[in-house]
Amino acid sequence: MSDQLQKYLFEDQTVRAEVVSIRETWKEIQARHDYPSAVQKLLGELVAASALLAANIKFNGTVVLQLQGDGPIGLIVVECHADLGMRATVKLREGHAVPDDGTFQSLLNPHGGGRFSVVLDPQDRLPGQQPYQGIVALQGESVAQALEHYMLASEQLQTRIWLAADTGCAAGVLLQQLPRHGGKTTSEPASVADDTWERAQILAETIKSEELLTLTPDALIRRLYWQETLRTFEPTAVSYRCTCSREKVADVLLRLGREEIDDILAEQGRVQINCDYCVKSFEFDPVDCAELFANASAKVRHQSEARH
Repeated sequence: MSDQLQKYLFEDQTVRAEVVSIRETWKEIQARHDYPSAVQKLLGELVAASALLAANIKFNGTVVLQLQGDGPIGLIVVECHADLGMRATVKLREGHAVPDDGTFQSLLNPHGGGRFSVVLDPQDRLPGQQPYQGIVALQGESVAQALEHYMLASEQLQTRIWLAADTGCAAGVLLQQLPRHGGKTTSEPASVADDTWERAQILAETIKSEELLTLTPDALIRRLYWQETLRTFEPTAVSYRCTCSREKVADVLLRLGREEIDDILAEQGRVQINCDYCVKSFEFDPVDCAELFANASAKVRHQSEARH
C-alpha cells in the first residue's frame, strides 16, 4: 500500500507510535483544487494529522480537523472517517494575496483570531446526541504544534507530532504516552514509563522532513528505534472518499425553504450547488425543485395521518 497508517507499541506498553504516509490519496485531493504552494503544504500536513487522530477514535464516525483563520486563509477542513477514508478543502479569503513564503501564523492568525477545532461525529447518533467539538486558540508555529496544544488541553495526554508535506506525499508521526491507571502508566513504575517516553521523544526529534516524505512507515520506525522492541500492528489503508450526493444536496435545498429556492430559480433559472471537497456539481431545474417540495409535503402528510 502506498497510502497506509502503521501503529506500534513499545515493549513496556507505556508509549504508542503511529506513522502515516499518504501519496495517491493526497494527489487525488490536490487534483481537485489549485491552491498556492504555501496553502498546499499546510493542507497536506493537516491531511496527515487527520489520519493520525482518526486511527484512535473508538466509535464508527468521523474526525473533522478545522483551521479557522483571520488572514489570507479563512478555513482549512479535513474530514477523515474511522476507516481512514478522507476528503479536504480550503477556503481562501477574497482580496488577500497568499505569499509563497507565508507561514502558519501569517496565513492563518495574523490578527490573533485563529482557532483550531476538532469535531468528533459518530455515524449512528443517539436521539438528541450532537457531535463533540473542541476548540482552542491557534498556538504554535506549525500544524503539528497547534495539534499538540489541542491534545494537551483537551485530553491531558502527552503527545508529540511531526508532519511534512510536498506535492508527492503527506506524512506524519505521532507519539503518545499512554494513560495512567491508578497513578501509573499500565503496570510499569512511573520512572520507567517516563524514561521510555523521554527516549522515544529524543530519538523522534532526529526525524527529517525528507525521511518522512520518502520512507515507508516500517523503514522510518526501524531507522528511529532499531534498538527498541516494538509490537507492530496490521497497517490500515488510507483512501480518498467524498460523501456528497444528490440526496444530501436535496436536503440542503429543503432546509433553505421553498421561498428562497423560488427566488434563486427566478433569478438564475436553476439551482446549482458545487461540492467544496470534490467540486462535483449538482443541478436542480424548476421541475426538480417542484418535485422535491411536493414529495417532502406528501411525506409530512403521510406521517401526520399515520400518527392519527
